[in-house]
Amino acid sequence: MAPSLSRQYSDLGRILGRTYPTQVRGIFLSSGMEAVLMLPRISLIIMLLATLTQVGCVHRRVTVNSSPQGALVKVDGRDIGYTPASLDFTWYGTREVQLLMDGYETRTEQIDINAPWYQKFPLDFVSDNFLGKHVTDHRQFSFQLQPKRIGHSNDVLQRAGALRSEALHGQ
Repeated sequence: MAPSLSRQYSDLGRILGRTYPTQVRGIFLSSGMEAVLMLPRISLIIMLLATLTQVGCVHRRVTVNSSPQGALVKVDGRDIGYTPASLDFTWYGTREVQLLMDGYETRTEQIDINAPWYQKFPLDFVSDNFLGKHVTDHRQFSFQLQPKRIGHSNDVLQRAGALRSEALHGQ
């Protein structure tokens, strides 16, 4: 035999920790019926929380290319790899990029990575947390490397002589 409806409501009220009777619009309700009336509010709260937890995400990436390819890339003094090299980053701003390759002049550049409109205050909070989809901000920078200049042997010998005389005179 199935338990009565009022018994089910009172059991539900005990589970939810409510054991006192309530009156709603002049109708005397048991604590279990009060819990049933709370269900729409609880489901509304759950739907609101589900909406707010829709996570947005901005993926930030920089790719450095060089001509010719194969140069070692250092960003802010950290080795990243050989061109084309990519790096994920968190903060926008200025970065020091250094390219090194045998037979070519070392190239050091300051690059500015400016924030797009959706990553400026206060929109950045929304795009990072509540957008509900992933956004990719991918920047690319290309650099032309210059072949290393070969010094003339006369210049090298003159500089060597100057250094030798400075060393002998203690300067």
